Amino acid sequence: MRWLGKAAAVLVAAAVVAGCSGSDDQRGPWGAQQAVIGESLSILGWNVSVSNLRFEGDRVLIDVDAAVAEEGAQGVAEHAAPESLRFGLYGALAHPIEADAVGGCASATDLSLRPITAADPQHLSGTACLGPLRDQSQVRGVYLYSPQDRIPRTTVAYAAAFPVGLASTNATDTGLALRSTSVDAFRADGSQLAPEALGDPEAFTGDGYMLLGLSIDGPAQRYEDDAVARGGPLMVLTAPTLPAPGLSHACSVYGSSLLILPDSARDAVSIRASMCTQGEINAALLYPSVSVVGTHAALWTTK
Repeated sequence: MRWLGKAAAVLVAAAVVAGCSGSDDQRGPWGAQQAVIGESLSILGWNVSVSNLRFEGDRVLIDVDAAVAEEGAQGVAEHAAPESLRFGLYGALAHPIEADAVGGCASATDLSLRPITAADPQHLSGTACLGPLRDQSQVRGVYLYSPQDRIPRTTVAYAAAFPVGLASTNATDTGLALRSTSVDAFRADGSQLAPEALGDPEAFTGDGYMLLGLSIDGPAQRYEDDAVARGGPLMVLTAPTLPAPGLSHACSVYGSSLLILPDSARDAVSIRASMCTQGEINAALLYPSVSVVGTHAALWTTK
């Protein structure tokens, strides 16, 4: 009887995990939900359809139609704010490319399109823009997540102060090893600060920003196993940050969040990315943080 009780508990736990991770036909890599472009997925309290992936100039464009799901219904939580939704390109890319769903087409002034707006907070419709990207042959789809969506008890935070940046992290914390590959600090006017500025009491006044190059590595199988058990992939967040357009165009391009969703065909997680911290200069340069957090994500692929 004791053995039967344990077996029943295991079956119940398995059912809960399956219920949280979506149906089998929507289960994608790294714990994300997956569908073919043109289909809909329910994610972050939204019913989202992505269609018409295409290339114009050096941009990747997709048409998006999203409506808030019925909140209070079984399995539907409060929806993510439309301004927090963020798309990214999926495939064997040289470096990650992401953009906000709302406002992500601000720099695509040479294209004739109807960008997504948040005029109706319950419904989003229009075109999302990602890029620039020269080698578009590697694009196999797009993903969606929100930096505001965080799976409980999955956050690990590290200090990343100028001029050292992020010291090498222990892969046992998250299954991924992170380290800085470059650290560049600037005042709000764009003037760059050298490490010697640490001895100048006048250098750290006002606002500033830091561009942080990151190396993110780990074994693919462990990342897949951990993501499925967690209920979603990991994202990397840098803080502090400011809403777009921020202090620098570079900060708008690099962003302060990144979803770790590499091409599933690869046998290892190996990502080289650049991210930004910005705001009051002491907070942004001397006391910034890099956090690794579990989240939920949706993926649409070309097949």
